[in-house]
Amino acid sequence: MQLNDLYKDIILDHYQSPHNRGRPPQADIEAEGSNPLCGDEVEIYVLLDGERLQEVRFDGVGCAISLAAASMMSEVLEGKSKEEVGNIGELFKAMMHGEDVILPEEMEDLESLKGVAKFPLRVKCALLPWTTLEHGLANEDAGHRVSIEVD
Repeated sequence: MQLNDLYKDIILDHYQSPHNRGRPPQADIEAEGSNPLCGDEVEIYVLLDGERLQEVRFDGVGCAISLAAASMMSEVLEGKSKEEVGNIGELFKAMMHGEDVILPEEMEDLESLKGVAKFPLRVKCALLPWTTLEHGLANEDAGHRVSIEVD
């Protein structure tokens, strides 16, 4: 099996059997994001424990890349501090923009999305859950659900 095939399998696994999908009974942060150009829509839910993301869940509709990215993101970020989340997000964004980054071992599934960088229109699909979460964290004091559209 070639590396590209392995990466495709990881993406398809997260798409077909998403991890942490569904709305939790309660959430401290609720954010929704959409990409009107391709129809991807994602909702991110976060339960906080102080400065840590105790639980990260998502729901939505969209392509395999956006939903797999949301599934992978939710796994990687649970239990992380907001600062760690920001650092991991920056690494992922850099990778999606074609920069040569070394991801920590715990992010190995995310590396399967590295090839998306070759397709600029699809980069937005992979970044949608991350951008939505980032917007939710930045507006957590708003006290209501926040929404963004990426273009």
